[in-house]
Amino acid sequence: MTAIRRRLEAATLPVAALSTLALLTLLFYYPVGRVLSEAILREGRLTLEPLRSVLADPFFFGVLAQAAEDPSVLWTAIEPHRIGPITYPFPNYKLGLFGFTAYQALLSTIASIALGLPGAYVLARFEFPGRKTIRSLTAVPFVMPSIMVAIGFIATFGRNGVLNTALTAVGLPRIELLYTLPIIVLAHAFYDAPLIARVTATAWESVDAGTAETARSLGASPRRAFVDVVFPQLLPAILTGALLTFIFSFMSFAIVLALGGLRLATVEVWVYHRVNQLDYGGASTLVTLEMLFSLVLTYAYLQYEARQRAESAARPAPRKPLFGPLNTDRVAVWAYVAVALVVFVTPMASMLLASVTGPNGFTLANYEFLVSRQLSAEAFQIKPLTAISNSLLYGAGSLAIAVPMGVLLAVVSTRDVPGSKLIDTLSMAPFAVSGVVVGLGLLQGLVFGTTVFGYRFTVTGAVAVVAAHAVGAYPFVTRNVAPLLATIDRSVVESARTLGASRFRVLLDIELPQVFAGVVAGAAFAFAISIGEFDSTVILASGSSAYTMPVAIERFIGRRLGPATAMGCVLLVVTAASFLVIDRLGEGRGM
Repeated sequence: MTAIRRRLEAATLPVAALSTLALLTLLFYYPVGRVLSEAILREGRLTLEPLRSVLADPFFFGVLAQAAEDPSVLWTAIEPHRIGPITYPFPNYKLGLFGFTAYQALLSTIASIALGLPGAYVLARFEFPGRKTIRSLTAVPFVMPSIMVAIGFIATFGRNGVLNTALTAVGLPRIELLYTLPIIVLAHAFYDAPLIARVTATAWESVDAGTAETARSLGASPRRAFVDVVFPQLLPAILTGALLTFIFSFMSFAIVLALGGLRLATVEVWVYHRVNQLDYGGASTLVTLEMLFSLVLTYAYLQYEARQRAESAARPAPRKPLFGPLNTDRVAVWAYVAVALVVFVTPMASMLLASVTGPNGFTLANYEFLVSRQLSAEAFQIKPLTAISNSLLYGAGSLAIAVPMGVLLAVVSTRDVPGSKLIDTLSMAPFAVSGVVVGLGLLQGLVFGTTVFGYRFTVTGAVAVVAAHAVGAYPFVTRNVAPLLATIDRSVVESARTLGASRFRVLLDIELPQVFAGVVAGAAFAFAISIGEFDSTVILASGSSAYTMPVAIERFIGRRLGPATAMGCVLLVVTAASFLVIDRLGEGRGM
């Protein structure tokens, strides 16, 4: 009996890993493959014609598509432009849908770097109360619902938003920013600048102070020492953050949908439009091209990060106190703090303010509207309580799938076994594939149904939503657990194996207790991500009662801003409370 038990325990981990990969195939690779097949199969035959037609269409690829037919457009489209007394030639190129998507992503990346680098400098070089808390808050964009950011910017910069209210109060004209490119770029910077700050601050803190001091001792000015010694060591981190920001902005959906609409549509927004028009083949072709582009960028990022990974310096530069006599550094820092407060705090504060104000001042009418909508007998209307309960239910379901899956993939990725590198790479693919692609694949493959061995299998929209959320959440569990597993003393593990413990028993009794804090952190991220997921949910919940709080916000935006901001505040409270509850459950349990 003991021998059988040992064999079962020895087989448990490999079987669990294979089951996890099978589940990942069902929930991710099959739906994504279904999308790819829709793009390259017509009437059961393999064809590249749909891809070629998109590549050759100026609507999608602008001047590049035109140049394929007539290369002369590359120079005949150059026209004279004038700035003051200077006239210069400048290409007047039409970018097309993909070109515009890349263009806004580039501008968003530049804005994120401009806003994030000073923040990295403050975090790395100054000491002040709450510095660690603020540094921790740079992870917030990973869990903050993008649709909530959008509603915050509408409440701030909309026609009757906080900014225009303040301008009209002092007799100045309104500024129309909604449905313009600058507001999209600014919203992306709000979302991605903390990522730039976090990555760069970590690199800045690892710069050995001795290198700059040596340069100074050889006669270099502070500016020259920074440019020649410090900046080259920061550049890999800046480029890493910039590449990630570009990928995130290129695949951005909710922010562009809410702040730009079809007027400033990116690839993701246009795909959503085609899905609403029931053009699934056209949508599949577009997301296939987008996915190939994002996979190339993600691969480049992973390769670059692997080459540039550096060890921590033995002696980082000491931090300077932020509070003290004003000098050039402190004046610049406080100016940046003022800008940061406006950019990062105003949108959320505006959303809160807009939810409790009306034409006559303070009011709870927006929250009363949510209550009345819940009590309404009209079945087709969005019910706020249904949205909240759905979000919590989907979050719990996502946890039930994402946590075991993420932990097992973390275990496999940290083991020196054949195929572990490949499995690790395959398991991180959801980072490079947008929620719109996953949602479209699940809609076509599982919700519409698929035939296997003569039987047709279908799932409900709610089940598909949980699957999409779990796919988007489990990589965060893996990335929180894997580094902790890698630091466990292997001699303890080997000693337990020598004493007869199976690999599964060692994992259960020795390793998991030591990484429990990472498991809880990953679970908190996974739950918060599920609560705020919009991209896949808005596709899978279309025309059903499977909608969530982010989808409810998007539906309200098109009708009345007040209820949308009230729903946004409810989402903010539920997200924060959920994150805190899960975090508290793991308090004191980690090693």
